[in-house]
Amino acid sequence: MASTVLVTGGAGFIGSSLVRELIRSTEHSIVVLDKLTYAGNLDSLADCIESDRVDFIEGDIGDRDLIENLLLDHRVLKIYNLAAESHVDRSIDGPAAFVETNVVGTFYLLETALNYWRKLSDADQSVFRFLHVSTDEVYGSLGETGHFTEQSQYQPNSPYAASKAASDHFVRAFHHTYKLPVLTTNCSNNYGPFQFPEKLIPLMITKVVNQQSLPVYGDGSNIRDWLHVEDHCRALITVMQSGTPGEVYNIGGNSERTNLEVVQAICDLVDEQLERTESSRELISYVADRPGHDQRYAIDCSKLTDLLDWQPTYEFESGIAATIEWYLSNRTWTQRVTDGSYRGQRLGEEE
Repeated sequence: MASTVLVTGGAGFIGSSLVRELIRSTEHSIVVLDKLTYAGNLDSLADCIESDRVDFIEGDIGDRDLIENLLLDHRVLKIYNLAAESHVDRSIDGPAAFVETNVVGTFYLLETALNYWRKLSDADQSVFRFLHVSTDEVYGSLGETGHFTEQSQYQPNSPYAASKAASDHFVRAFHHTYKLPVLTTNCSNNYGPFQFPEKLIPLMITKVVNQQSLPVYGDGSNIRDWLHVEDHCRALITVMQSGTPGEVYNIGGNSERTNLEVVQAICDLVDEQLERTESSRELISYVADRPGHDQRYAIDCSKLTDLLDWQPTYEFESGIAATIEWYLSNRTWTQRVTDGSYRGQRLGEEE
């Protein structure tokens, strides 16, 4: 059934991909809210913003008056909350902003959504959903074996992970205390088009293209499960449409790779695309590890696949090849969204 949905953080990497997927696969009207900080950019919505189904509003999830008016004016019945500070390294350098947006902002959004939901008709209350998009980093670090499940204990190890864990707990509490119909997803590392070039994959693509040094933390053995952003967004829509209120759903890509393997794959594919004869692997250097760097993440998403019939469509090899092709074809986008304060340097170093 078509309704109006709100996507917070909708000009960011995952948010803009979600807006595109909502346009493609649903009939919903879409309200996009974004504060337009460094990682949120209207260039990421250039192919969506002219749609008569999309309204863009610049604003903060912590602005309760703005959110209240937005919900009322547009008669919103579904909220996808993707507004967040999301980069671990930046959280090490400046954790306060992560508390402000991820914890306080989410709390204010929940509070405003609850007041709005309480005033809806019984029919609209039954349809309303608040989907909170979180991360597998709240679970901490894994050893060589095992996977995170929805029952895994929270053990956040970075300020970013701690801020997301706190927001997850508030979402859970608003369901159990006030019966607000919420859903929570915890995803593995995303990659794909329109990702701000401070994250590992777009940063390394940019550096390989420019033949710059490729700094790898520690010995490069840290392992992440990689999830293509388009698969993630299909999963979010599936959870919103079919998930059970109060439940948590993990989303993974079944693509574990060490950081070094990721960088080496980028080197090889960019070299192939640009027809280089010398290997860019020679540019790899090893730098001091990030403080509190988790060793391994891996997601068990069998709950999502078994109960809601979702499967990732990208394998890592096909996904990374498509991602590199996109960045090589959209270098102007990378130049336009990179602000003056970020020059591709390593963030999160100890003083």
